[in-house]
Amino acid sequence: MNVSFIGIGSMGSGMAANLVRAGHTVTVYNRTKEKVEPLVALGAKAAKSLADACRGDVVFTMLANDDALKSVVYGDNGLLAQLAKGAIHISSSTISVDLSERLTSDHAVAGQRFIAAPVMGRPDMAAAGKLFVLAAGEPSAIDAAIPLFSTIGQRTFIVSKSPKAANLVKLSGNFLIASMIESLGEAMALVSKGGIDKREYLDILTSTVFNAPVYKTYGALIADQKFEPAGFAASLGQKDIRLALAAAEELNVPLPLANLVRDRFLTLRAHGGDKLDWSAIGGLAAKDAGGG
Repeated sequence: MNVSFIGIGSMGSGMAANLVRAGHTVTVYNRTKEKVEPLVALGAKAAKSLADACRGDVVFTMLANDDALKSVVYGDNGLLAQLAKGAIHISSSTISVDLSERLTSDHAVAGQRFIAAPVMGRPDMAAAGKLFVLAAGEPSAIDAAIPLFSTIGQRTFIVSKSPKAANLVKLSGNFLIASMIESLGEAMALVSKGGIDKREYLDILTSTVFNAPVYKTYGALIADQKFEPAGFAASLGQKDIRLALAAAEELNVPLPLANLVRDRFLTLRAHGGDKLDWSAIGGLAAKDAGGG
């Protein structure tokens, strides 16, 4: 399949690489040109311009936020103007429900198809093709994209015919992860100050009722205070909580815990933690307790 991939960051690089290895014709584009070089060495083609990257049968976008996605969709050289009729835009970015709804409408008017397909997993899972794909869109578009999803992920969940539903599920999932990070950090601060080794405590948790990958992954980062390099930056974590709160307000759903987690991200960023992994909010409780 003729595929383009826009946004070669920590997640996009692994996803695009797996599409190349699967034998697809892949054109890659990123504002920082150096990031596409490893993919070109693997067999991808570097797009000469944004417009050049918008001419595939399927175009993936994996970008940091709403503004970044809008910058590649709108304008004379963007996806909306350059994508062929009937072609598919797959947005794997974690974006607002409102933007997803707008993209669905705008692509339909242009005779194009839009799928929201945010993913769950960290960069190591992206590199291994082990992401979980949350896909929503018209069935014919989803059917065409399934082979691509099978290449980048270990399982695809078809959420809805309405793309924005996939974005809502992803935001809710990130809210749950951030809440877990905060609560686990607090629990670790408590036992650590009581003289219990954090690693031994984590082993107890993950060997009993909290035997889940998310506790193992983030528990190890918190126990070891290993927040650099960031697999998912704190600034992006805060953005996702903000978008979850915006969606909740639109639906009249109170999320009191999300407000608390948002404030923890604000505290972290106020102390220079923008570029740390979002799990660094789990280290705040230890500092609050007089530890490190």
